[in-house]
Amino acid sequence: MTVYASKRERLRLRPTLRLRLTLLNGILLVGAGAILVLLAWLLVGDALHPSDKLRPGTQVVLSNGDRLDALTWQTQLVDQASQELLIKGLIALVAIGIIGIAGAYAVAGRALRPLHNVTATARRLGEETLDERIRYSGADDEVAELARTFDAMLDRLAGAFESQKRFVANASHELRTPLAVMRTEIDVTLSDDEADVAEYRRMAKVVRNASERANGLVDALLVLARSEAQSGRRLVRKVPADLATSVHNALSAVKKEAERLKLDVTTDLQTANVVGDPSLLDRLAGNLIENAIRYNHLMGKLWLRTESANGHARLIVGNTGFEVDPADVPGLFEPFRRGGWERTGSRGSGLGLSIVRAVCDAHGGTVSAIAQPGGGLEVTVSLPAADTTPVVAATATVPRAKGPAVAPS
Repeated sequence: MTVYASKRERLRLRPTLRLRLTLLNGILLVGAGAILVLLAWLLVGDALHPSDKLRPGTQVVLSNGDRLDALTWQTQLVDQASQELLIKGLIALVAIGIIGIAGAYAVAGRALRPLHNVTATARRLGEETLDERIRYSGADDEVAELARTFDAMLDRLAGAFESQKRFVANASHELRTPLAVMRTEIDVTLSDDEADVAEYRRMAKVVRNASERANGLVDALLVLARSEAQSGRRLVRKVPADLATSVHNALSAVKKEAERLKLDVTTDLQTANVVGDPSLLDRLAGNLIENAIRYNHLMGKLWLRTESANGHARLIVGNTGFEVDPADVPGLFEPFRRGGWERTGSRGSGLGLSIVRAVCDAHGGTVSAIAQPGGGLEVTVSLPAADTTPVVAATATVPRAKGPAVAPS
């Protein structure tokens, strides 16, 4: 029985699992013993009937010489045996109950010891102690399964914390770079007493470009945070949308850049109706197409395709470009990865494919990429089709004020 003190210094009994198991075992044990004692008492009363086979009026002679009627002697014998059986049975029942409850309490405590280890480990856990594990080595039972599950959860938490640390460090580095560029340009220009208007104009352009890069990074971080906050099909807004429309809009926004690189753009945009957040879907298509152009080469190729089949709407974006190691493809969907390397150059924020992955997860879909043999990448996005996804319309209700009803005039 576990006892703890409350804030008011009053002792209260806490119905722990060990206590409940002990009480249940005690109730079952005592109940079974009571039933056995009752059955024995009934059997003794029914079995002791020797006078039934004697003639009426038969007497028995006791060891002390007294003579008793056989029926009277039988009644006394049954009463005495029943009384002794009942007293000794109750004594044995109490003894067995005490021993059984004590044994059940000890066995339950030993069986639940790993649970106490889980609790103690959870209390000690912190950002600096996520390397601790239960490492249960007992029998392969439910407790062992719980311990293994807890250890696996700690592994996932440690990975998430480590990923968060890397993300914060990378984000800080990415934001620090344009800020450092702006400060350096301003300090150098201001320290030059002979700087003219042209020099100040050059400095202003550098500062503007750096501020645009920082602003783009902040916007990308906000979109990524918004997408990850709605992961697991917890979209705030779910309305009908067409992936083909999103691709068309995104392609129109980068038309000049595609023409500058003289890209051969091939499109096959069939209707691909989905249900989701149109702004996030536009960002998904925009990021894929922008990456396909940014990491392409002069006079390269870009192909876009949308389709619906087997209850899924698909978007395929492929491009030529530099060669990508197939082993590096999964890492491209991690934050701050550019073409398989981290923080190399200033092309983009390194969050494009991370946002694509988060948007797909928010819509209950998947994304995959294949490195092309001659260089480049083909990314395939698969989302549940509109006919398999319910539409959730945003509604707001205003509760009526409670008060006396007023009859219409």
